[in-house]
Order: sequence, then structure tokens, then C-alpha cells
Amino acid sequence: MMNKKQKEAWAPWLLLVATVVLWQIICSAFNVSEFIFPSPLRIWEQTVEHAGTIAGHAWRTFWVTMVGFAIAIVVGVLLGFLIGSSRLAYAAVYPLMTAFNALPKAAFVPILVVWFGIGVGPAVLTAFLISFFPIMVNIATGLATLEPELEDVLRVLGAKRWDVLTKVGLPRSMPYFYGSLKVAITLAFVGTTVSEMTASDQGIGYLLISAGSSMQMGLAFSGLLTVGVMAMAMYELFSFVEKHTTAWAHRGSQGE
Repeated sequence: MMNKKQKEAWAPWLLLVATVVLWQIICSAFNVSEFIFPSPLRIWEQTVEHAGTIAGHAWRTFWVTMVGFAIAIVVGVLLGFLIGSSRLAYAAVYPLMTAFNALPKAAFVPILVVWFGIGVGPAVLTAFLISFFPIMVNIATGLATLEPELEDVLRVLGAKRWDVLTKVGLPRSMPYFYGSLKVAITLAFVGTTVSEMTASDQGIGYLLISAGSSMQMGLAFSGLLTVGVMAMAMYELFSFVEKHTTAWAHRGSQGE
């Protein structure tokens, strides 16, 4: 018999298998056209057939996303530290950043194309623009919600404001930080793919447009699944690092 942890570990895989099987049964039973909604079998066939092409486009999307995401981490952490460490900065900057985040990032792509041309530039910047906000907000929240009583005690013990922020505030913000990374990385892949659909001649986004225009819907779905796999792989990587560096912040992490 499987214990609770084993059941939780297998649950996503079992659900995935059940979904794929049901998907295949529906497509076969109702004879759904592959030009409308391809079956998992047809998607697999086109994935194998175009494996080299998909891998090339996937690598382009992956490294472009990682570059944009790395920039987002640096900018997000710096802005989050600035906003969270100062009440004046929080009051001044946070509303403006919230308004900026409400803007549709896809609308920036044509502007970025004018500035940087077709290619890597717009994709990197779109990935950055769409993913830095969660990181910034979570770092700022971790610092801004530092208990006043704790800060007062540390001040009495001789700690300066900088010491409180760096030795207590930042470690306390780490669970928020890792939580934001798991959200931001998925958004970064979305940003890169959207940009590649209109401002690139490579990448999964370009592959989706090319496959759709040639009615190769199986290939298009392969591209979508590839992006999903890359995003989930990075999500699980950050989850692994989070569990092994901030286990103290998670309920039930001890004594199990």
C-alpha cells in the first residue's frame, strides 16, 4: 500500500494518463478531424517526425526565456528591496508598478520590434516585462510585513536598520522569493512565446504560427506541450531548491 506522500507524488501522473486516455477515446469515438483537434497519438507521431525541428526551436525559446528571467530576478529583487525597505518608496513606487503590470505585455511587442528589430531583443524584454512584477511584489511584501515588535526589539539590542533588513528581513523573504520564482518562470515562457509569434523567425512561438498556417495541428500541439514541459521542469526545479533551503518555513516539514 502506498503512503500519503507516495499517493501525492503519483497523483499528477495518474491524472495526466487518465486525461490522455480519455482524450484519445473521444477523438477516436467521434472521429474528430486532426485539423480541428488532433488526438494524442497524432500529436506523438508528429512530435517524433519533427523532433529535430522542435528541439531547435525549443532550445531557442528556452535560453531566450532564461536570459529575460535572469534580468527579471535582478531587477525584481532590487526594486522589491527598495520598495519594501522604505515606507516612502512603497507609497510612491508600488501604485505605479501595479498600474504598469495591468498593461497587456503583448501590446509592447510592436514597440519593441521598432526599437530592437526582429529577433532576440523583443523576446528577452517581453519575458522580462511579464515576469519581474511577481518577484518584486513578493520581496517587497516579505520586507514590508516585518513585525514592528521584532524590529523594535532588534533596535533595542543595537541593530541598525540595514542590519534588520539584511539579516532578518531578507532571510524572512526567501519563502516569498521562491514562491514568486515559480510563478514568474511560467509567465516568462508565456512572454517569450507571445513575442516569438509576431517578432521572430525562430522559437516555439514561430513554430506555432508556421504549423497553424500549414494546418499541421499535431505539430502545433507538440509546440504547446514542449513549452509546458519546459515551464513545469523549471517550476519543479525551483520547488526542489525551495524545499531544501527554506524547509523551516513550510508546515509539516519537520517530524515527517
